[in-house]
Amino acid sequence: MPTWENGPQLMAKGYGWLPDKRRALRRRTVPSRLGGLPVFGIEGPEAARFLYDEDHVLRAHAIPEPVQATLFGKGAVHTLDGEAHRVRKAMFVAVLMREDGIASLVEQATAAWDDAAARWAGRDIVLFEESANVIAGAVNRWAGVPVTDDEVPSLARDLQAMVEGFATGGPRHWRARRARGRREAWLGQLVSDVRAGTATVPAGSAVEVVAAHRDADGEQLDPRVAAVELLNIIRPTTAVSWFMAFAAHALIRWPEHCERLAAGDAAFAEAFAHEVRRFYPFAPFIGGRAARRLEWDGERIPENAMVLLDLYGQNHDPQLWDDPYAFRPQRFLGREIGEFELVPQGGGDPRTNHRCPGEQITVALLSALAVRLARLPFDVPEQDLSISLRRIPAGPADGVVLRVRS
Repeated sequence: MPTWENGPQLMAKGYGWLPDKRRALRRRTVPSRLGGLPVFGIEGPEAARFLYDEDHVLRAHAIPEPVQATLFGKGAVHTLDGEAHRVRKAMFVAVLMREDGIASLVEQATAAWDDAAARWAGRDIVLFEESANVIAGAVNRWAGVPVTDDEVPSLARDLQAMVEGFATGGPRHWRARRARGRREAWLGQLVSDVRAGTATVPAGSAVEVVAAHRDADGEQLDPRVAAVELLNIIRPTTAVSWFMAFAAHALIRWPEHCERLAAGDAAFAEAFAHEVRRFYPFAPFIGGRAARRLEWDGERIPENAMVLLDLYGQNHDPQLWDDPYAFRPQRFLGREIGEFELVPQGGGDPRTNHRCPGEQITVALLSALAVRLARLPFDVPEQDLSISLRRIPAGPADGVVLRVRS
């Protein structure tokens, strides 16, 4: 087991840290150290299956405080295991995985895009920011959170800040903490008002479901924890703005896909969404702590060691993807995707394990909005479209500036 600290390498290489270690050692499983603790980076479908088995890897006490205080929230479902996780996860499944609910959100988001696109005509826009406004307004109203048009931009900025600041220190991190504090207080008050009968929200909405939910101990969620979980419904959906910026980047670099996407071929739109999620950097890795002394791929893993699944590396593994650094939406046409194969948001069954239950929403929103993006008449002014793999989360440097034609 290495004795040297790899934190500086992670900061220097970002998404490339684990893939570079695996290439250097010519192994899928690589030992390391972060924060003085033993870490094992793993990759591949069987490795993903190993990680999601609670007999091997647990999430409780595995997520660092800075990540809880920005991205997930303290007391979130991501920090639970066993029956506590299964009961809390069922609440998310009830909200996020109903087909009629997904269709309703897509309808609201596409209508919001169409309204916004009419305002963009004749202007330069930063797509990353504008798509965040579109999605934040749509998902909050869909979730039953009352927001006015004037409130949406500041809300979208706070939701993006939580994602921007989870993997860094300095100003970005402290902006994320402040944004989370504001929104937890706001949503916690809404939950309290709903329970007291002084606020009314749509029947079956996320707010109503979370406010009424009882955990494995039979108790309702503390209002702050309820706010955390509402944000864990709303925030990941707003994070589709990263994928929208990547989708525009792809259409600018490979415009040959634009015509077919604009035609509204549903199968191609979904394939395009999957390829955006595979090709571009989103989450670098996910992980947990070894539940006991383990052996995997010839390595002895001590109890409580960190186990990290290399998401970016797996999505670019040539053993899984032919020519993985080529952008080819066609690779997903007619292809059944294994639940531990494509892992931009984790692997496994989103109904039962720690895979994001909102992944179907991400794919549905990205598919629908990418079609509208392809139909948007725009020119590309001079800008920085580079994407640094050292920065987590990554994105086009200037957010993708589009000059929308009248």
